[in-house]
Amino acid sequence: MFKAVSSPTRLSMLRRILRGEIHVSALAREMGISVPVAARHIRILERAGLIEKKEFGRSQVLRAKPERLYEMLDAFADTAEVEVPSGKSVLDVLKATCAITTRRFNEKEFLLSIDGKEGFYLYEVNGKLGDKPINQYKLTENVKLKLKKLVPVTEKKINVKVR
Repeated sequence: MFKAVSSPTRLSMLRRILRGEIHVSALAREMGISVPVAARHIRILERAGLIEKKEFGRSQVLRAKPERLYEMLDAFADTAEVEVPSGKSVLDVLKATCAITTRRFNEKEFLLSIDGKEGFYLYEVNGKLGDKPINQYKLTENVKLKLKKLVPVTEKKINVKVR
């Protein structure tokens, strides 16, 4: 996947496709390259699972698969395993596996930092977003717990020229 995004051209193409579906020839035109050259880059992005093609007769429309980028980043996450008695909370698990800082608001605990990394955090249990504060979500079976830090991602860049 890293090879797929190592080319400035493919990175530009991926950025464009992430903004919305686009026809192959329109993408080539926007990038200022020929359709055959665009097709080679598209094949690499497609093999990496970053985009997919929808075919309508002889026309091909490209769509981004941003979830693959997220999966790639998940590979860098630290992993821990812990055993707790039934009825323990997500907060209890976190205290047993990480250095955490929390703040209590109206009987609800919220994560402020994990292992010294400050930020805003959410948690998932078996792929579903937690619907209770970490101190109120009780575990009664084996689960996969994921902590997700909300990271500011640039959606748009604007160069402003003031006269």
